[in-house]
Amino acid sequence: MSDTSRRKFLAAAGIGAAGTAGLMGGLTGEAAAAAPAVASRNVKSARQPVVAYVEHHFSNRVHLMVGEREIVVHDPDLAARILNAAGGE
Repeated sequence: MSDTSRRKFLAAAGIGAAGTAGLMGGLTGEAAAAAPAVASRNVKSARQPVVAYVEHHFSNRVHLMVGEREIVVHDPDLAARILNAAGGE
């Protein structure tokens, strides 16, 4: 994996794990009103590094690697936000 691809992946994973907070900053007007509310962390949220992985661009599955565990989340909105943040190629 090249450095450029690795950087894009890590940036997308960070944004996906952080929720929509980073994406909300640039939205104004109607787009901000239509955007979902920013999620807040609860007491059970991960305390270890988290890596998010979307296997296929058409998939709604997001694989989360947390420590030595893998969790599969079926969330088309989260998958789309991660792919959008990563940019196209």
